[in-house]
Amino acid sequence: MTWDDVDAIGTPPSPRSDHAAACHADRYLLIFGGGSHATCFSDLHVLDLQTMEWSRPKQQGLTPSPRAGHAGATVRENWYIVGGGNNKSGVSETLVLNMSTLTWSVVSTVEGRVPLASEGMTLVHSNYNGNDYLISFGGYNGRYSNKVYTLKLGLKTDSQSSAKEETVSDSTSRALEPEVEISQDGKIREIAMDSADSDMKNRNDEASEQLLATLKAEKEELEATLNREQLQTVQLKKEIVQAENRNAELTKELQAVRGQLAAEQSRCFKLEVDVAELRQKLQSLDALEKEVELLRRQRAASEQAALDAAQRQSSGGMWGWLVGTPPDKSES
Repeated sequence: MTWDDVDAIGTPPSPRSDHAAACHADRYLLIFGGGSHATCFSDLHVLDLQTMEWSRPKQQGLTPSPRAGHAGATVRENWYIVGGGNNKSGVSETLVLNMSTLTWSVVSTVEGRVPLASEGMTLVHSNYNGNDYLISFGGYNGRYSNKVYTLKLGLKTDSQSSAKEETVSDSTSRALEPEVEISQDGKIREIAMDSADSDMKNRNDEASEQLLATLKAEKEELEATLNREQLQTVQLKKEIVQAENRNAELTKELQAVRGQLAAEQSRCFKLEVDVAELRQKLQSLDALEKEVELLRRQRAASEQAALDAAQRQSSGGMWGWLVGTPPDKSES
């Protein structure tokens, strides 16, 4: 035989120890409570063993307090939780969870630092003579215990049920008896349970009063929240009106700026037309300057040619006179 690692889907419980586990309908694994370091939990997780999917179902009834080191035992569809602690004190109530409806309720409550309000005890279920019993042993609540407690499930004919405490030594063991007996090995003390009709009615009345007080407090808190929301709504409306007025002013300013921009665009267009005309005139002036420069050069060339011709004439007559050669008549 070997252990196999199971891959489950969904959100599993956080890592923990000292929790309680039970199996319902041969399909659902229930995990309740436990602790991690200095933190105790009161959450309930369910693993569907067919689909291997974790879930956190919605629960009904009272809300269990955080605890670790508690013990659990199942009797048909009921899961009984006994003991445990929260790093400050032991848990005094015995809880039962109906695994079909997931409804929590209190079965019994003990007072003082008794072993039933301790951690690390064991809890088993036994059926004797047609009656169901829960049997607890041991535990630690500042000191170790070897006491045995029995809780008979169901009501007697007088609507009273009892829990029986049996103190035995470490070396003595005895069978569960249907009658209450006293022997030299130890003593059995009967503890009255809180499951009588009158006590249940009182607890229901207290629960109703607590529920009404809680609802009243929630109503007052909701009314205060509503008043705050209404004040915020009025303030927001004022801010919206101010924003709308500011938006109207900005719209007017924007229209004025758009008008100025249109006028500036028109003026810029006219300036661009004037600049284009000036550029054409400048181009015409450049052409005229080039023509004038060309004419100046032509005139200068003509004047230079005439001057050169005059100089040649004057220089030829002088040399002819000096050498006695008369000037050419054709030239004269």
